[in-house]
Amino acid sequence: MNVKDIMAQLATRHPGELEFHQAVKEVLISIEDVYNEHPEYEKAGIVERIVEADRIFTFRVPWVDDKGKVHVNIGYRVQFNGAIGPYKGGIRFHPSVNLSTLKFLGFEQTFKNALTTLPMGGGKGGSDFSPKGRSDGEMMRFCQAFVTELWRDLGPDTDIPAGDIGVGAREVGYMFGMYKKLARAHTGTFTGKGLSFGGSKLRPEATGFGALYFVNQMCDTHNIDLKDKTVAVSGFGNVAWGAVTKATELGAKVVAISGPDGYVYDEEGINTPEKIAYMVELRNSGNDVVADYVEKYPNAKFFEGKKPWECKVDIALPCAIQNELNLEDAKQLKENGVILVAEVSNMGCTAEAVDFFMDNKMLFAPGKAVNAGGVACSGLEMTQNAMHISWTNEEVDKWLHQIMND
Repeated sequence: MNVKDIMAQLATRHPGELEFHQAVKEVLISIEDVYNEHPEYEKAGIVERIVEADRIFTFRVPWVDDKGKVHVNIGYRVQFNGAIGPYKGGIRFHPSVNLSTLKFLGFEQTFKNALTTLPMGGGKGGSDFSPKGRSDGEMMRFCQAFVTELWRDLGPDTDIPAGDIGVGAREVGYMFGMYKKLARAHTGTFTGKGLSFGGSKLRPEATGFGALYFVNQMCDTHNIDLKDKTVAVSGFGNVAWGAVTKATELGAKVVAISGPDGYVYDEEGINTPEKIAYMVELRNSGNDVVADYVEKYPNAKFFEGKKPWECKVDIALPCAIQNELNLEDAKQLKENGVILVAEVSNMGCTAEAVDFFMDNKMLFAPGKAVNAGGVACSGLEMTQNAMHISWTNEEVDKWLHQIMND
């Protein structure tokens, strides 16, 4: 395998898809030596097959706002690789969504799902629709319009979407409801559903919980005690909330969270049930800002337009979006004495940042492994749906802990 030749061919076939190119290159570099020791892989064209999606759907999504005006957004579903099971991956609603982003996410999802050891292929979908400022009625109409275009290509043994950025239990519920009406069947075709109609306990927290189980295991392997370690987290959504909750439970102290407006530093720690619950309030307010935290807790400080990576902490957990931590941030983390960086978001660090961590022998864990807890819990939801049962919090958490530790 020649990585340069493969990347050149990929760039010719898929020009301008920089996020996708980055994700593929990182994987190819990491497997190059092992791959070249097995000529049977080359003969079977394994690399050429895994870097191309099985199929991609692109479609228009017309919907009506509360004033009766018709809008049109673009919808996508990337069924990247179904070699080991039905396609599994979330749906993202955000103005930044494009085919490159979804192909990179679907590619990453393929490996992440395989790491759980559950029989799930990789996929991803979404739309450039922005949920910000939209009413419940508008969200419902958009979700229903989205699924109306896609439902024929979904199914419990074919493709099982879930939530992602901009898509929570409410949106999954709207989509699943329309799917049921169109397919005339109540099946486990979506995960991340509400508990009253087939959802799983712990699903909102699962990505963050699983990430901290992984980080804790990583610390144990290197004889590091997670207890009393200080942690900086980016984001304040479901993933960050789950990470903060489990980090606190395991004895660490989270001192920073962030949003698009900047970051909050709370020296006392975001470590009480009230403070952690307030993160949920901030997220549910729809304002997409963390500055309000310091009004509720005046001992904390807000740094407008800044990143939490300038804090002096022991552990850094990017939990927001791809490439949020760059080379300059990586240098700042090292200068501040950070000992471990774990990507809780998908490809949260740029390639240059990852190289810096490796060159400086800092402990680093990639998102494909760290954030597998979310899809692992989705797999557990699929199992519960197939068996027509519902497990307790403790049962789901036990399985999640086992999957992440293994």
